[in-house]
Amino acid sequence: MNFSRLKLLITGMLLILGLSACHEETTESSSTSGADAMQELSTDADKFSYALGMMIGERVLKQYGEVDYDKLMMGMKAQHQDLATLMDVAEAGETLAAYQEQAAKAQSAEVITKGEAYLKSNAEAEGVTVTESGLQYSVLTAAEGNQPAATDSVTVHYRGTLLDGTEFDSSYSRGEPATFQLNQVIPGWTEGVQLMTVGSKFKFVIPYQLAYGERGAGASIGPFETLIFEVELISIN
Repeated sequence: MNFSRLKLLITGMLLILGLSACHEETTESSSTSGADAMQELSTDADKFSYALGMMIGERVLKQYGEVDYDKLMMGMKAQHQDLATLMDVAEAGETLAAYQEQAAKAQSAEVITKGEAYLKSNAEAEGVTVTESGLQYSVLTAAEGNQPAATDSVTVHYRGTLLDGTEFDSSYSRGEPATFQLNQVIPGWTEGVQLMTVGSKFKFVIPYQLAYGERGAGASIGPFETLIFEVELISIN
């Protein structure tokens, strides 16, 4: 195989597996140290095989839990060498999809539980009001002024965080307020900002049902996340 074809093969494999980058790692083994293993790579095929194995271990296997390496190698060898397999490719895909779905459900259940616990605790805090929908709010700065309707456009400053304090969005960080139609945002905002008067500042704790639901939003907000917002109503346009 010439170099260009080998390069294309490696690139294709990495793209298929989602291996976009390589991270150096030092590992210890009871039988062979990293340095000893490198000394055994005497041919280009040895190096290629070992490197590909490292990439699969780093970028694919670490996404899963415990892995039986004997079964892993059996499956890889059988598929690569066109030997008899214990399941077909369709079954393999379904198995991985089912595993990922199960893992996602377990993670989602944990997120929901944490959100419910936070909402329960916050509801008992001084100054917190809970609406019929489950939205929680407290007044940080009171003001005398008009209240917007759902059909109004409003200008606000705001900061949004996850329960662990991770900031996922902030007009303060961008250095300018945001303007939007109140009935075109998440339900928690549509309901909550209507409770505000111009010049006031509220803190909202928004259950996932009134936020981005079971899908989440982008890379920052996962499924079933309870969100916290501090919102300052600047004007009704």
